[in-house]
Amino acid sequence: MTSVDQAAKIPALSSGTDAGLLMNPVRLRIIAWLWIGLAFVAYPVDLLQQTKDGLSNGLGRPFGDDFVNYWSGSFLALHGRVAEVYDFAAFHVFEQSVTAQTIQYYHYSYPPLMLLMTLPLALIPYVPALFVWLSATWYAFYRALKLTGSEGVLLLSIATPALFVSAVGGQNGAMTAALLGGGLMLVDRRPVVAGILLGLMAYKPHLALMLPFALLAGRRWLVIVVAAATAMLLAAASVAVYGVDAWLHYQHNVAVLRAVILEDGAGVSHRMVSVFVFALHLGAGVGMSYAVQAASALVAAFFVARSWLRNDEAHIRNAMVIVGTCLATPYLQDYDLVMGAFVVVWLHMEEARSKVPVQWIRAAMAMILLLPLVTAPVGKFVGIPVGPVFIVPVFLLLLRLAAERRRAAGGQLQPSS
Repeated sequence: MTSVDQAAKIPALSSGTDAGLLMNPVRLRIIAWLWIGLAFVAYPVDLLQQTKDGLSNGLGRPFGDDFVNYWSGSFLALHGRVAEVYDFAAFHVFEQSVTAQTIQYYHYSYPPLMLLMTLPLALIPYVPALFVWLSATWYAFYRALKLTGSEGVLLLSIATPALFVSAVGGQNGAMTAALLGGGLMLVDRRPVVAGILLGLMAYKPHLALMLPFALLAGRRWLVIVVAAATAMLLAAASVAVYGVDAWLHYQHNVAVLRAVILEDGAGVSHRMVSVFVFALHLGAGVGMSYAVQAASALVAAFFVARSWLRNDEAHIRNAMVIVGTCLATPYLQDYDLVMGAFVVVWLHMEEARSKVPVQWIRAAMAMILLLPLVTAPVGKFVGIPVGPVFIVPVFLLLLRLAAERRRAAGGQLQPSS
C-alpha cells in the first residue's frame, strides 16, 4: 500500500452530521464557543493587569509576558547590538527600558537564527508587535491545521486551550505547531515545502528530536535534504550577519539556563510536562532523571521509526512523531502543546473505523486538549508535574491503532521507497 494522506477523509464538523471531536458535535460546539468567549474576555483582562506600572503589572511581569524576549532580541539585533541579547544583565536593562523597571529577569534562550526569523517584529512598536505576533502565528497554525481537510479546524484552531496558554505567555506554541504539524502534513504532498518548514524547526531543536528518526526510517530523502539545507543556510546566514560570537554566547547561556530552569526550575516546574521533570519531582536525582528521560526518548524513537519504516497510515505515523516528541524532550512546557491539536484531528479519524472503544479514543483526545489547562494548577497543588500521566496513554493508544491498521491491511503496508 503506498503512502497516502488520509487526513482529507475527515468529515466536516457540521451540525448536520454525527461526526465530531467529542461525543456530541452540538455539545462540542457549545463548549468550544463558551471557552472561546471566556478566553476572549480573560486575555484582555490579563493584559490590562500588565499596565499598572508602565508596561508591567508592578510585580515583575511585563506586558505580553515572554514576548518581551522576542521583540527585544529582534530590536537589538536590528540595531547592531546583538551582543546584548546574550548578556543577561544588558538584556534585562534593555527590556526594562521597553516595559518597566519592575520586571523580573527575562532571558533570550534561542539560537541566533531565531533573530533572523523574527527580525520583522523590530520594525513595529512593541505593543502592536505583540498583536501582530499572536495573529500571524495563529494564522500560520490555522493554515497548517486546515491541511488535515476538516472543515471544523477553524473552530478547533481558536478553541484549542494550549493556544490560549501560549497567547497569555506571549509564546511561540502556535508557530511551532504550524511548522511541525504543517511540515508533517506536506511530507508526501509537497516534500520541498515540508523540508523548509521542518528545517525551520532548528529554532527550537529540542522539539525536532523525532524528525530524523521518522524521515530516515521513512526514506523521505528529498525532505531530509531540504530540511538540512534550510537549517544550515539559516545558521550560516546568522553567522554571516551576527558573527560566530553570538553562537558561542548562546551555547554558554544554554548551559546556564539548563541548570537554572530545567534542573532547578523551582519557579516554572509546575508548567513543565516532560518525563525529566516528572522523574525529578518524584525524587530522582538529576542524573537519574536524565537517564529516565533518555530511556523514554529511545523508546519513543524506536516506535516512531518503526511506524515510518512500516509506512503506517499518515495520520497515525504523524501523530506518533508529535506525541513521541513530547516523550523525548526534557524541556517541554504547557504552551508547546498547541501542536496537540493535530493529534486530536488524527485520532478523530480512527473513531468510525477502529475496534478500539471509542471512549478510549475520545479520552485520549481530551487528555491532549486538557493537559495545558490542568498541568499548572495540578502541578502546584500536588507538587508533581503530571504531563507524562496524560501523554504516555496517548502514545500507547497510537501503538495499538497502528497495529490494528496493519492487521486490517493484512500486513500489506510496505516501507516506502
